[in-house]
This record gives sequence, C-alpha cells and structure tokens, in this order.
Amino acid sequence: MEALISRIKRDGTVLGDDILKVDSFLTHQVDPKLMRQIGKMFAQKFADSGITKVVTIEASGNVPAAYVAEELNIPMIFAKKAKNVTMNDELLTAEVYSFTKKITSTVQISRKFLSENDKVLIIDDFLANGQAALGLINILKEAGAQIAGVGIVIEKSFQTGRALVEETGIPVVSLARIAGFEQGQVVFAEADL
Repeated sequence: MEALISRIKRDGTVLGDDILKVDSFLTHQVDPKLMRQIGKMFAQKFADSGITKVVTIEASGNVPAAYVAEELNIPMIFAKKAKNVTMNDELLTAEVYSFTKKITSTVQISRKFLSENDKVLIIDDFLANGQAALGLINILKEAGAQIAGVGIVIEKSFQTGRALVEETGIPVVSLARIAGFEQGQVVFAEADL
C-alpha cells in the first residue's frame, strides 16, 4: 500500500535494531484518512470471506480494526488488557507478551460477543514476534469461531511472528512489510496487498 509506505518513510523513526516508531499517524496520534484507506484495503481483500466480526487488541489496533469493520458493516471487538467492574460475564482470556513494552498482559473478550457461528478477521497495527495474534487466535478458537485471516498494518518480516501465525494454518495479509533496518532507514519487502 503505497500511501502507508510513503508515510512510514516520511514519518517513521527507527529506534535501535528492531523498533519502528510511527506514533505520528498510527500508534498515538492517528491519521483518519490513512486509516480509512487501510480499512478499505482489508475490507476489499476479505469481502467475499463471510466475515461476521473484526477482532483486535487494544489500543493501537482499535482504529484500523474499526475502519475495516465499518467497511464490512459488521461489529468490531477489541480484547481488553485490563478487566473492569462492568466485565462480569464469562471471559475468554490469553496471556500476551509485548516485546515493545516488556510486559505480559492478560487480554480478554466477553464470551457473549463470540460464538461458533462467527467468522473472524483479526486486525492489528504491528506483527513482530506474533504474540498478540497468537493470543487472539487462542481466544477465538476457545470460542469456537472460525478465523478467516490476520490483517496487519505493518509487519516486521525479519522477526518470527509471520511464521508462527502461518504455522497455525491461518493466512497473514500485511500492507507494509519491513525486511529490516539499515543505518536508521527502513528496508521494505514486498507487501501482500
């Protein structure tokens, strides 16, 4: 997706050997026009897949996931990282380690929002080591839902996440794929869309 790649080149900042900071348009401040384009791209890709729900993990995945759900005219669910007093239903949970934040979170979705009748598309902002996607896959399998695919805004292809997700038999579709970082610059691999 050329608009996304151009934005990464212009506004992304490489930190160290394995972190890309994109807080000016995706992970903190959000560019809604770009997110709408991202939503349309994923919606077009999965339009004929019978998707009934879009699922993500809070927080940075929420915006692209919401735009995908809007385009498909279906609900979007985000797995919460902290339980609150209103979450008194039976919960589906998974432990997810964040390599960027260096913490493990218990992510949770109320069972009442997922069933064996659902066909789900997972959407997330980044795919690096695959832990967020695998956590969501485990939750969805526990609910008995089918999983149509995992849609990723930015994939760090030099890390293990894609291979781990594909080992589950679930396809990964990434809009921007990063082969690595060289001298503070992003080196791109061919994207899936």
